[in-house]
Amino acid sequence: MEPRKSDFEERAKHLMNMSDEELDKYFWDLVEKVVDPLIELASTHTSPSVERSVLLRMGFNSMEAKALVDKFFEKNILGKGAGNIVYTIAKEHNIDYIQAGRDLIAGKYWDDVDRIFIHGGDK
Repeated sequence: MEPRKSDFEERAKHLMNMSDEELDKYFWDLVEKVVDPLIELASTHTSPSVERSVLLRMGFNSMEAKALVDKFFEKNILGKGAGNIVYTIAKEHNIDYIQAGRDLIAGKYWDDVDRIFIHGGDK
């Protein structure tokens, strides 16, 4: 097999006269082009098992993770990310995220969940 001929010099010509600032901006523009579709895909293509997995990795036990995911699914906000919801509520109340999750399971803070994730409102 013959090695691939390098065409780097030809492909890089459009970069040669860019300043460091322009190169930096160009780099981040390219990163956004790659990452934005992944973020969109993740927000629209999650599943209860993926979200339970996130909560398990955050330190919740399987029963807690299932209870939270079931409630988020019921409220049609699973696409917001189970971990994100729990973390946001923890931040909102200045408490540990494990406590926030357990409080949600116990029925607390659902008005805040509705306000933030369903109605999109502020305090």
